Amino acid sequence: MTDNLDQLIKLWFAEDIGDGDHTTLSCIPADAEGKSQLIIKEEGVLAGVEVAKRIFHAFDPALRITQYMNDGDRVTPGDIPFIVQGRIQSLLQTERLMLNIMQRMSGIATRTAQYVRLLEGTGARVLDTRKTTPGLRLLEKEAVRIGGGVNHRIGLFDMILLKDNHIDFAGGIPQAITRARDYCRAKGKDLKIEIEVRNFDEIRQVLETGSVDRIMLDNFSVEDTRRAVELIGRRYETESSGGITFDTLRDYALCGVDFISVGALTHSVKSLDISFKAVK
Repeated sequence: MTDNLDQLIKLWFAEDIGDGDHTTLSCIPADAEGKSQLIIKEEGVLAGVEVAKRIFHAFDPALRITQYMNDGDRVTPGDIPFIVQGRIQSLLQTERLMLNIMQRMSGIATRTAQYVRLLEGTGARVLDTRKTTPGLRLLEKEAVRIGGGVNHRIGLFDMILLKDNHIDFAGGIPQAITRARDYCRAKGKDLKIEIEVRNFDEIRQVLETGSVDRIMLDNFSVEDTRRAVELIGRRYETESSGGITFDTLRDYALCGVDFISVGALTHSVKSLDISFKAVK
């Protein structure tokens, strides 16, 4: 879990509550106590429970959580993952923030699990991307992991990924790879190097240059992907990327690639329908 989650939670509450939840403060006595339950309203994969607990405790450490389900559990309508008891004012002021996080994380985990099931038996694994919501990247990538996917790189700091613009600005594939390798050596960095290729000529240049860990096949057709995997011959890891949909995912996987990256896991996912209701 992200180390700066507590700081993010403070920012989220500041955005939502401002100088006070005047609706709650005006009609609910400060000492009134009650309990609310999280209710699942559609099938999916649960994610965000641990974050929700941090949200509740950050706002009001006296809130008591009775937990029945965990992150990664499959859920169906009517399931109750947890019940929270304590000051009603606290329950009402934490409700929307907690739901926003859990609905989005569960939606991502649910969609990821669908991709993972589609890849069963192929040997390929689904990767996320950096196409995430600013400020929520680590939570969204955690949701991908909970759904059974693989986190690619967290940011620009934990891997070298030489994409088309890097290659073009560097003057070509050999130059880009050589500079990346020399940079790692000079800086004492033990970073994996991945390079994006757009055609078979670029694959051959990578194979001639060497010194990479993974080759990304960008916007290759299924047939060209199959040929590319044969050409590379397992000398390097392979990743398919660009224009791959849920309907074509397995076709690409059957070409023998090791990974398929899918930006849609995080940039256009539907949130899972979840509610937080008072227990009367």
